[in-house]
Amino acid sequence: MHELARELLAFEVGEVLSGEPLAPYTTWKIGGPADVLVTPSSKEKLAQTVAYLNSRQIPWFLLGRGSNLLVSDKGFRGAVIRLGRAFEEVRFDGETVYAGAAFSLIKLSVLVGKEGLTGLEFAGGIPGTVGGAVFMNAGAHGSDMSKILVEAEVLLGTGEWKRMAPEELQYAYRHSILHEETGIVTEAVFRMQHGDRKEIAGAMAAYKDRRRRTQPLQLPCAGSTFRNPPGHFAAKLIEEAGLKGKRVGGAEVSPLHANFIVNTGGATAEDVAGLMELIRSTVKTAAGVDLVPEIRKIGEW
Repeated sequence: MHELARELLAFEVGEVLSGEPLAPYTTWKIGGPADVLVTPSSKEKLAQTVAYLNSRQIPWFLLGRGSNLLVSDKGFRGAVIRLGRAFEEVRFDGETVYAGAAFSLIKLSVLVGKEGLTGLEFAGGIPGTVGGAVFMNAGAHGSDMSKILVEAEVLLGTGEWKRMAPEELQYAYRHSILHEETGIVTEAVFRMQHGDRKEIAGAMAAYKDRRRRTQPLQLPCAGSTFRNPPGHFAAKLIEEAGLKGKRVGGAEVSPLHANFIVNTGGATAEDVAGLMELIRSTVKTAAGVDLVPEIRKIGEW
């Protein structure tokens, strides 16, 4: 067992796994082992874990549902933190929705619709957690987190707890201040509006049908690989560059949607990273546009 795992177990912070492969925890099904994977049993234990890791200057990062994430084949030297059941509570107060950061965003959109509340239909196909969505200002179909978030409870890297409004999060396209300033979202508060249940269900069904027809959901993937550049669609640029179906090892540009890289079986992180670089250089040459990844690269490269 790794020494760090023994130390965290002694503090009784929650579940602690040593040398745990990260591939099963990512939607790409790719990634080597972490020295330690820890799932704190409460907010207090989360704060204790972060304080201890910081005091020891041990690198750490927060793992949600593993979408929009590429973990190195060599894994991660340090601690990976996951938020478990202690962070999955959901409650309603009129048009206000309180959701724990570990709760599935897709499941939340369904629950909200069943309550007759509108405003979260756009999130019905985003395969991440509430916390991850708040962190990156996730969005689709013309809406995003910035339009519905009231505030987020955040454990800052300094150990301070803070409730942050959208303006404090400095939201931009698929971006928040938490990309630069370390912090863990533990709960989000959303403001919805009362709507017609049938209309809400109809909109979500239409979005779901569109996803089935246009996205390669039958294969492991991480959602959109690149952000849409101003005035362009990344998928269109990649397709026009003739890259649909292009492969590097087990990684492939989906023939169905050019902004999705799929794991056709046995793809490595190096395969995906190599294909991403090939896409960027080819599109730059063909269209003069720099594609910016939506994907975060984690671990040893």
